[in-house]
Amino acid sequence: MRHVEIYDTTLRDGAQSEDASFSVEDKLRITQKLDELGIHYIEGGWPGANPKDILFFKEMKKMHLKSARLVAFGATRKPRNKVKEDPNIQALLNAGTECITLFGKSWDFHVTEALGITLKKNLEIISDSIAYLKSKGKRVFFDAEHFFDGYRARPDYALDALKVARKSGAECLVLCDTNGGMMPWQIKEVLQHVTQEIGGPLGIHTHNDSEMAVANALTAVEMGVSQVQGTINGFGERCGNTNLCSILPNLKLKMKIGCISMVQLKRLRGVSRYVSEISNLPHNKHQAYVGESAFAHKGGIHVHAVRKNPETYEHIPPEKVGNRQRILISDYAGRSSLLEKAKSYKLSLSADDPKIVEILNNLKELEHQGFQFEGAEGSFELMMKKALGKHKRFFRLIGFRVTVGKGDDNKTAVSEATVRVDVNGQVEHTAAIGHGPVNALDHALRRALEKFYPVLSTVKLLDYKVRVLTAYEGTGSRVRVLIESGDGVKKWGTVGVSENIIEASWQALVDSIEYKLLLENPLK
Repeated sequence: MRHVEIYDTTLRDGAQSEDASFSVEDKLRITQKLDELGIHYIEGGWPGANPKDILFFKEMKKMHLKSARLVAFGATRKPRNKVKEDPNIQALLNAGTECITLFGKSWDFHVTEALGITLKKNLEIISDSIAYLKSKGKRVFFDAEHFFDGYRARPDYALDALKVARKSGAECLVLCDTNGGMMPWQIKEVLQHVTQEIGGPLGIHTHNDSEMAVANALTAVEMGVSQVQGTINGFGERCGNTNLCSILPNLKLKMKIGCISMVQLKRLRGVSRYVSEISNLPHNKHQAYVGESAFAHKGGIHVHAVRKNPETYEHIPPEKVGNRQRILISDYAGRSSLLEKAKSYKLSLSADDPKIVEILNNLKELEHQGFQFEGAEGSFELMMKKALGKHKRFFRLIGFRVTVGKGDDNKTAVSEATVRVDVNGQVEHTAAIGHGPVNALDHALRRALEKFYPVLSTVKLLDYKVRVLTAYEGTGSRVRVLIESGDGVKKWGTVGVSENIIEASWQALVDSIEYKLLLENPLK
């Protein structure tokens, strides 16, 4: 079977999406998910561009990836610099990755207008930048920026850029449709000539400005390229990049080309939603393969047919990509997913257990309220355990109060929280100051409970995100709070929803603590 390598650039190109912003912790968590999905190369960012990416690569040196290779991305040296003294080149080396992707100009228009140098000088820059990194023992991929536009304008020069890169040691030549304006037949025509003149291995990097990124990438695969670059959910600058959530199942299921395993493909929807949640962006429910509506059926002939045989209106079994069939008029689907979750949580649940209906109805109501559990597995596990009688109440809230004050000196606002809880009949009343109201509430709750449950001292709040769910209601809008916690060994997410951001935060904080306590004291 023919095999194509998948190169993910969510952490760089995806981060350039207008409304996306990744912290270092976000990038580390997404990297783990991409590795579990079976991605071959994960582009971590541009270590010479900003302190955040420098820190990310430093932290990645502590992380073990199961199968993926981390890639540092950067530009060829600047025209005025010697390659050994170029700061960006040195930053790429300092990132400590085995693989480096260099991008360089292949469109004569960009060479003369953007760089303001001669065409010959640009080829020298490409050559010595790649050769220098190769001399340091690095694997180098060359991204030929604006290649297709360059080829249409002056094919001989665009090909010269590839030839120089190949001669200097570039392992894979990646042809970029940077402006996203190409059509599939144009991609095919150009690749025919490039394959004849240059040979492989070749890669493809397409943008979606003409809604053709996936079609163009698949056309390139059909023409023989061996590496496909893209992002999860198609996130990226302007209209986005090639959507790997469409590329992966199309390669595996439609074209019968090896990329990731069938087991890994089942994780696709989960990874898609996870990246959306971490990006603090709404997930596209109509997205092919992984969207909530991708296998949804509503009324009439469709529902009648799929109940008899799903193949009547479904092009693949949704389970293959981790999705599920939904019948919108009754929504009876989802039992198999719950059974799988129960199994992963070591809970005893049979297909005919009436508790399944109770859990499904509860889940349906919570999702209607705005709860989302893709990034909050801790809250979902707690919900299932409560329904099955496997949950223990470790404390009861009597009340809490949060105040935020600021004096006339205009210094930083001070947040203070007081909490009263009942633990096995003993009332504990504590107060704490924090960096913001949620931090203060977190400190106060921990101070109240650690006396009874010392193990909570290991729990750290790793991340906190807020999403407005009903923006049209202004400051009275409902919000969803997503909290990521960890104890140095395990990480878990919890969620809360309310019109009151403090109440939503409290829900997520309580779930986080109860999840940890239930881990330490499981009910048999």
